[in-house]
Amino acid sequence: MDNQYQNFQGHVLRILEPAAVGDKLSKFCDYALSILVILNLVAVTLESVPELERKFKEAFYFFEIFSVIVFTLEYLARIWSAPAKRPIVKRNHAAHTRWSYIKSFYGLIDFLSIMPFYLQAFFPGLDLRVLRTLRLIRILKLNAYNSALEDLFGAIMEEKRSFLTTLYIFVVAFVMSSSLIYFAENKVQPEDFRSIPDAMWWAIITLTTVGYGDVSPVTVMGKCIAAFTAIFGVTVVALLTGIVANSFNAQMDRRKIIFEDQVRTALLDGFLDSEEEITLDELRKKFGMSKMQADALIEHVKQTKSETS
Repeated sequence: MDNQYQNFQGHVLRILEPAAVGDKLSKFCDYALSILVILNLVAVTLESVPELERKFKEAFYFFEIFSVIVFTLEYLARIWSAPAKRPIVKRNHAAHTRWSYIKSFYGLIDFLSIMPFYLQAFFPGLDLRVLRTLRLIRILKLNAYNSALEDLFGAIMEEKRSFLTTLYIFVVAFVMSSSLIYFAENKVQPEDFRSIPDAMWWAIITLTTVGYGDVSPVTVMGKCIAAFTAIFGVTVVALLTGIVANSFNAQMDRRKIIFEDQVRTALLDGFLDSEEEITLDELRKKFGMSKMQADALIEHVKQTKSETS
């Protein structure tokens, strides 16, 4: 009986997790949840248009109920099946693994994606605009099937020292520019530069090269400070972009090397069997490589192997 229960838990977890190669049911679940998330984003966006909100209010409401039911069932199923993700090593294994999921990044996102509906149900006086905004958090559920955010944070963490150094320089320039422009412009533009915190708005949009033009200096000193701030901002933003871009490239290069090593290992017997092809395809998807790129690397390894043999 226990084995059947654990097997069913594992089956549910397998369906909910990103699909492995050949798992049609899990892939269907991935696509269905992803499409539902995208439709929710479209619905929240259209619902903010007063004319559409009045005309399709009932349709929006019932679609939200349907979505919350699906996301709630998914959330509860993930909590229930969490023990199947890890081997049993503790006496309170089930409670420990379920709590680990609940407090994890994806667990919090799953909780926050359904929370606005229940908040509105139990506290009808809450601001609906805030709740609609919170519903947009559902877009982060797509991260479970796409490693884009993880790749970005990974790239930043790998170059953490360089990134923090450049960010520190940016903060210094931000504070200095805000202070200097305040002292240069406060007397002639007291409404726009009432204080250093007010001047920080001008500093941030100038340093990031956005430059809305809603607040601009008029004194000679202020214009000189603005020119220096703009030039310095371009330099710092370029440095930050370059650091992240180089880290991304290094990350991709490492993945290619790992994939090539895996191909070489699989080709030790001279050919790729079906199990090895499935393993390589799973690794390709994990690394975010295209089928054409992976095939090219496999052919390169085969060619290199034939030349050296």
